[in-house]
Amino acid sequence: MKNNKAKLLAVAVAMGMSAHASAAIELYNQDGTTFSADGHFNAFYVHTDNDTTGDQSRVRMGFLPNWIGFNVSKEIDGLKVGGRSSFWVTINDGTNNVTDTAIDVRQFYGTVDGEFGQVLFGKDFGLYARTNIFSDELLLGTGLPMPNTGGVTFGNISVGYPYATPNAQITYRSPVNNGFQIAVGILDPDSGETVGQGDDARFEAELTYATDFDGGKFNAWLGAATGESNTDGGSVEGLAFGARVAMGGFQLTASGFDQEGISSVLADNTVASNTDSDGYLVQASYAANGHRVVLSHGETEVNGADSQEMQTIAYFYDVNSSLKLIAEYDQAETGAGVETDQFAIGAALSW
Repeated sequence: MKNNKAKLLAVAVAMGMSAHASAAIELYNQDGTTFSADGHFNAFYVHTDNDTTGDQSRVRMGFLPNWIGFNVSKEIDGLKVGGRSSFWVTINDGTNNVTDTAIDVRQFYGTVDGEFGQVLFGKDFGLYARTNIFSDELLLGTGLPMPNTGGVTFGNISVGYPYATPNAQITYRSPVNNGFQIAVGILDPDSGETVGQGDDARFEAELTYATDFDGGKFNAWLGAATGESNTDGGSVEGLAFGARVAMGGFQLTASGFDQEGISSVLADNTVASNTDSDGYLVQASYAANGHRVVLSHGETEVNGADSQEMQTIAYFYDVNSSLKLIAEYDQAETGAGVETDQFAIGAALSW
């Protein structure tokens, strides 16, 4: 990977969604075996005005890269065995990296389902802060402005939550019981490939709850992580949490995190064990007749220093079940007081 690309893609190429596309195309279904494909494409015209770098206009990806995914399942002796692979691609090669498109395999895992629940083994998104990011109302937009860089934008990463980076793992998910489900996993440690660094496996868990009430829905979640700092060998730990209520087209989501020794950008990366970081994200939206408007505000603070924050207003319009038009305005400020305004307009196509 070229140097000018590596500065961002080391972080940005790890971003995306874990859920399969709701409109996946079934390619095969016979004798208890199914095979389907899903995908996502997007591009935005983006104009940014940064206190340091000035104005810039570009055509680039949004928060999500473009991807194609494949799903397989088969019923065998009372078990459902399956798997998923997904491949995520940047469309922003850059003048100095012609046709140097980065391809990231975010997911490559197998699953075994039964009355006991599910066991997943392979590479998938982490459990810690997982639902924080997948509940982000701006997931299909752009989010945190990233001028003068390749790859994707940042959504609300580092201004509301750390990113649940895909990682090698073995994870168990219980059956849903009265709306509750628990997932526990053992994950490969940060820099575990280096002798003497991150020798202890990382443990993560998430408890989720979902229920319907008259005219609406309620969801809540609590995630946790514990492990060893790759910097000083100390213990690291984190809590991530949130709730969402939806009724009559209105939706309100609030989430947050509080952690020690975990990066405020990538949740699988460790820092000094005495580094404290916390943050929150509050969003409100209203949807009707294919139109959706979102208001968002997020902040993250590290070691009590001035917080990095962002506020956003976004508009989404569903042309049909696959095509979405998007307009977004973001205003971000770093802890050092550098401000960036961003306007983006684009489209996303999913199946």
